[in-house]
Amino acid sequence: MSKLKILLKNLGPGLLFASMAIGTSHLVLSTKAGAQYGWIMVIPIILANILKYPFFEFGIRYTAVTEKSLVQGYLNLGKKYLWVYAFVTIVSTFTILAALYIVTAGLFMNLFSIENIEASTVALCLFVFISLLLIIGKYQFLENSLKAIISILFVALIITTILVLQKGQVPGAETYQRPAILNEVGILFLIGLMGWMPTAVEASGWVSLWSMENLKTMKEKPSLKLALQEFNVGYFLTALLAIFFLIIGWITLYGTGTELSGSAVVFADQVVNLFTTHIGNWAYILIAVAAFATMFSTCMTAHDAVSRVSIDVLQKLFPNKAYLQKNSIFTIAVLSMALINWIVIKLFGGNMENLVALATFVSFVMAPLIGWMNLKTVTGKDMPKAYRPKSSLRILTYLGIIFLSLFAFYYFWMVIS
Repeated sequence: MSKLKILLKNLGPGLLFASMAIGTSHLVLSTKAGAQYGWIMVIPIILANILKYPFFEFGIRYTAVTEKSLVQGYLNLGKKYLWVYAFVTIVSTFTILAALYIVTAGLFMNLFSIENIEASTVALCLFVFISLLLIIGKYQFLENSLKAIISILFVALIITTILVLQKGQVPGAETYQRPAILNEVGILFLIGLMGWMPTAVEASGWVSLWSMENLKTMKEKPSLKLALQEFNVGYFLTALLAIFFLIIGWITLYGTGTELSGSAVVFADQVVNLFTTHIGNWAYILIAVAAFATMFSTCMTAHDAVSRVSIDVLQKLFPNKAYLQKNSIFTIAVLSMALINWIVIKLFGGNMENLVALATFVSFVMAPLIGWMNLKTVTGKDMPKAYRPKSSLRILTYLGIIFLSLFAFYYFWMVIS
């Protein structure tokens, strides 16, 4: 029991990873996978979580041992590697938060029947509210609040999953002909599902920085074993919730012939209404809370992560700039990210899909390289041999790099052809 208490007390980076990852990849893609293709899609979801595991684990491993960020590890490899990561970060800076916030704003408006207000205005309110939470509360508040949010989300999803299983499969599922998975449409959907499951590989740097912040809040440095156990709890939770969303989509929508919207906002509203039709109107608030908690927690963690990683990259690239070392730099970064991404929403709101497509393209193409950089970092000279990944984990890493490379090449070919 004492070991469990210590583990729960030290829940931090793994919990934040789960909160950040359980966003559109789960709410939209996992649910859609179950709705369109049925239970068979549990295979690619599990496969993606297994093959990508080492890349995120290395972020925790490197920081737990060296007490340095993964960004510092890239710099130790050579400045060119840090510039590669900086490029991916720049693209994320101008797209990811704008996309997440506008989806969350639209979801909030749909779920709670808010009319006559522009989505960009609701997004601005969310930017202000979350920015204040991050600036005033800092890492400790983020960690503690997410324990509550993830707990609510987890309980709501367990109850929802049990309810839909008890209600049983919707009529028509047994005679329904599943769409082909290995044609062009199916392959592209698989790329989206597995490419963003559990999240983009560059988020390994975010996990490393959260681990750095977690170390500052602890009286005693945790062992590598404890740090990895804590992360594994969050990672397992991420994979489990993806399967929950898949089951909900499969039981509730598979075989109905319902055409699901490509828009995350419209899709979320469709799903909530379909759930209540299947379970009962009384369940609306339960589904609404689960859906909004999913996106709100993702906005909060992603906003924090993009701010922190931008600061770390700039400090490593320009170490002589005194203003980058000031205590107020985190506040400036959080507000800058909010302002930049709200301007993106205002200017490109109608073309957000194109911006997200750009971020997706860069993330997919760069993923194998970042995965290889992570391996090179945790097997480098600043990592004691005793703490380097074992041969089994290295083999899994190489398999993951091959997996990501195939995805990147195919996606690149699809884009240019």
